[in-house]
Amino acid sequence: MSKPYTPSPELHDPGYDPGLTQKYAGLLKRIINKDGDFNVHRLGRTWRDFHPYLFLISTPWVTFLLLLTAAFIVVNTLFTGLYMALGTEHIKNAEGGARAWTFLNIFFFSVDTLTTVGYGNMYPAGTPANIVSAAEALTGWLFFAIATGLLFGRFSKPSARFGFSKTMVVAPYMDGSALEFRVVNRRSNNLIEVEARVLLMTVEPSGNGVERKYTPLELERRQVLFFPLPWTVVHPIEPSSPLYGKTAEDLERLQAEVMIVVKGFDDTFGQTVHARASYRYDEIVWGAKFVSAFEVGEDGDLVVHLEKIGSVDPQPLPEAAKT
Repeated sequence: MSKPYTPSPELHDPGYDPGLTQKYAGLLKRIINKDGDFNVHRLGRTWRDFHPYLFLISTPWVTFLLLLTAAFIVVNTLFTGLYMALGTEHIKNAEGGARAWTFLNIFFFSVDTLTTVGYGNMYPAGTPANIVSAAEALTGWLFFAIATGLLFGRFSKPSARFGFSKTMVVAPYMDGSALEFRVVNRRSNNLIEVEARVLLMTVEPSGNGVERKYTPLELERRQVLFFPLPWTVVHPIEPSSPLYGKTAEDLERLQAEVMIVVKGFDDTFGQTVHARASYRYDEIVWGAKFVSAFEVGEDGDLVVHLEKIGSVDPQPLPEAAKT
């Protein structure tokens, strides 16, 4: 067994606050959502606080592509309206009989201009129409420059894809028990020097009523040098552990939540990546152990079964671990 992780001295301070406040009022929801985001809502923000780049670089791909398509359609519709306002006679060969067909023809002329395709069957006539088409061409350059930058930023941004087990387990460990969870790299890139830090949040009585308390959980192994296989992170429940002698009912009464930060060095991007997760008291399975999630293949290679990361089997705890 490697040497247990010794947290920095400030973590042992009873008043330690990791940035999530010790104040407590009413029923507490989880602090870290299942997607890793903090369960915090910011009210009173103004438009100055909104940064479109941060939003577009981090929003899901489907949302990003839909917004990009919507912006493309809106810009072309606006320029189509300008051309229509100038008069359809200023766009040669745009007349299509019905006004709807004319609008559609000018819309596609706008698309050709914005993208600088310019097929040539329609063209602006007169100074006003040429000014509008020149402005649209400039808008197209800016639009696609921004879109290209966002696409590059999204593709080049390092993003961790850590997979966490759905539950934690309290499993037999030596002569006692341990709190365990499992984490794996779900992508094919190489992560090295992967480190985990774990905090236990409880709601406990204090001089002012009740408050949140944050206690570090010492780990059997805080870091692994290589990370090609699933890692079962183990916190031995020893007499020094804040979980020692606790039952599932105790953790529910304390509204316990185990918060986790995992970081590692991404060998592909050359940058450090992070992931957050948490488990509430009702996401801890008592008296179980994780099943093996990898095996040796017929050719001698190790094979990881990602679907088994969270699979558990019942495992009775020793009597000493129940008291």
